[in-house]
Amino acid sequence: MPAANASGGQDPAADRSQEAFERGLAALRRRERGSAELAEWLAARGYEQADVNTAIARLTEVGELDDRRFATRFAEDKRDLQGWGPERIREALAGRGIPRELIDLALGEDGHADQLARASGLLERRAQPVETDGERGRALAYLTRRGYDYDLAYEAVRLHGREAA
Repeated sequence: MPAANASGGQDPAADRSQEAFERGLAALRRRERGSAELAEWLAARGYEQADVNTAIARLTEVGELDDRRFATRFAEDKRDLQGWGPERIREALAGRGIPRELIDLALGEDGHADQLARASGLLERRAQPVETDGERGRALAYLTRRGYDYDLAYEAVRLHGREAA
C-alpha cells in the first residue's frame, strides 16, 4: 500500500519506487537479466538511483531476480544453443555485471571432455576441411573466436582432422 504524505495524498517517492519495481518485474518476465543489467535498464528509463536500488532489492527478495540463476542459465544456453566456449561466456557475463564468483560457478560445470566434444561438433557442423595448414589455421581461429582456449581448440582441430581422414 502506498504511503500517504502529510496532506493525506499518496507519497510520490513511494509511487515512483513501486513503478520501478513493476517495470523491472515486467522486464524480467520478457527476458531474464542480471541485477546490474536491470539496474542499468531502469536508470536509463529515468528512475532515481534510490528507486532502482529499492526495486532491485524487492525483486531479489521475492525471487524474481537471481544473478546465480541468470549466470547458470545464460552459460547453459550459450554452450548448448550457440556452441560458445567458456572464455566467450565469461566475457559476456562480466559485461552484464555478473560477479566473478558467480561466473566461475556457472562455468565450473563445463569439463574438458564436454568442451572438446562441443568444439569438435562445431567443426563437424561447419563442414570445412582441415587438411592443409591454412584450413587448420582457419578452424583454429574459428574455435578461439567462439571462446575456446587455444590448447583445446588445437586438440579439437587435430581430432576433427583424424576423424575426417
